[in-house]
Amino acid sequence: MRCCHICKLPGRVMGIRVLRFSLVVVLVLLLVAGALTSLLPNVREDKMPTSRREVKSQSKSTLDSFTLIMQTYNRTDLLLRLLNHYQAVPHLHKVIVVWNNVGEKGPEELWNSLGPHPVPVIFKPQTTNRMRNRLQVFPELETSAVLMVDDDMLISAQDLVFAFSVWQQFPDQIVGFVPRKHVSTSSGIYSYGGFELHTPGFGDGDQYSVVLIGASFFNSKYLELFQRQPAAVHALIDETQNCDDIAMNFIIAKHTGKTSGIFVKPVNMGNLEKETTGGHSGMWHRAEHFLQRSYCINKLVNIYDGMPLKYSNIMISQFGFPYANHKSKM
Repeated sequence: MRCCHICKLPGRVMGIRVLRFSLVVVLVLLLVAGALTSLLPNVREDKMPTSRREVKSQSKSTLDSFTLIMQTYNRTDLLLRLLNHYQAVPHLHKVIVVWNNVGEKGPEELWNSLGPHPVPVIFKPQTTNRMRNRLQVFPELETSAVLMVDDDMLISAQDLVFAFSVWQQFPDQIVGFVPRKHVSTSSGIYSYGGFELHTPGFGDGDQYSVVLIGASFFNSKYLELFQRQPAAVHALIDETQNCDDIAMNFIIAKHTGKTSGIFVKPVNMGNLEKETTGGHSGMWHRAEHFLQRSYCINKLVNIYDGMPLKYSNIMISQFGFPYANHKSKM
């Protein structure tokens, strides 16, 4: 029995030596792997997937959303009400408030104190009260789509979501809720008005050639294009404190060679001007308002050496296909 036990010792010794050798090899491999790992860039793995998700999310957010630009003057009560309303609109990325009450503190502190809010609101105090302040190239603007709304205009979320989907199909044009038109008289002088004006040579169908930007979507690239227009265009708007929307229609029609805008029939849109306590009436109440706009059209024709506006009778409705010869008194 003792002899057999002694005979097995060399095998055990050999096994121990092999095990020790294997452990040494594994240890060396681990050391080499550690050395190679230390040569890799120092990037935290826990941040990489998050960063990728953030980039992807931001890209999708800015492409699939829009920025609301609202210019306001002496209507703080309406402004707060409208901001609360528009916060709940789908696809809204950010709100930029152009604060034209020069020298007066805006309601930013009050707004923030009543937060948190689902959509960020940025207040932009202005040094001069100018109509064209809302057409600046704002550095905070990150989306291609701009929704511009007057500070007394309440548009339903349903209407905005539908109009945004239409704009996504026609991103080079204004897509809005309020159409207007120009007409040429026998003397060659242009007049401005609504559907009540007869359009010579176009039969019985209602026609429009302007879509007002105070209730519309348009491409943010046109803000930069507006800034590059002749100084005479900017001077005309400052002179009248009016007509920046007509100028934008001229610019877009001239730039695209198409109708400047597309009319979307709203289902639920209202003007809240009578509900304000600020005492500031809209420009359209001024006796000279329509005269000024006719004046602007003729001035712009001279500046651009021609009439780029084109007529359309297309109206897009949520409850049917686009159709022409509509009857609307918007």
